[in-house]
Amino acid sequence: MADQAGSSSSHLEINLGEDDYDLIYGAESGWVEAKTHCDHLASLSSDLAHIPIPNTPCNRCQHPSENWLCLSCKVVLCSRFVNKHMLEHYKQTTHSVALSYSDLSVWCFACDSYLDAQLIQQLRPVHETAYILKFDEAPPVRSVESSRPEDKPAMDTPSSS
Repeated sequence: MADQAGSSSSHLEINLGEDDYDLIYGAESGWVEAKTHCDHLASLSSDLAHIPIPNTPCNRCQHPSENWLCLSCKVVLCSRFVNKHMLEHYKQTTHSVALSYSDLSVWCFACDSYLDAQLIQQLRPVHETAYILKFDEAPPVRSVESSRPEDKPAMDTPSSS
């Protein structure tokens, strides 16, 4: 033990089993894989280039944050973590696709899944418009390459000397 403590170089090697890998990179880790296809896009508004600004309060309770934009009728309503007005809207209207003004993610209530707004052609314009309205600049261009950790090549890390 004393020999290891006095060593000036350290190399940490971790061997992960399949179960451990799943815990780190799988569903248990909070990693969410957004869908690249959705069957519920037919109800999208035909004019998603003109949308309310991101700091628009909830149309029902006037809550100032955690709001979502319905991509069918363009009403702004609060999230399920506030007063659930967007969720109620979906249940009453079946308008299933909404954009979060908090993080610009897109959710389909019918699929119960996030949608990849940068890869789904019909969602790209509203995502870009919301990004410009929120950050006053165009969104960065995302490469088509996968961003999943298991698809990236392993990198050797040199040990300190």
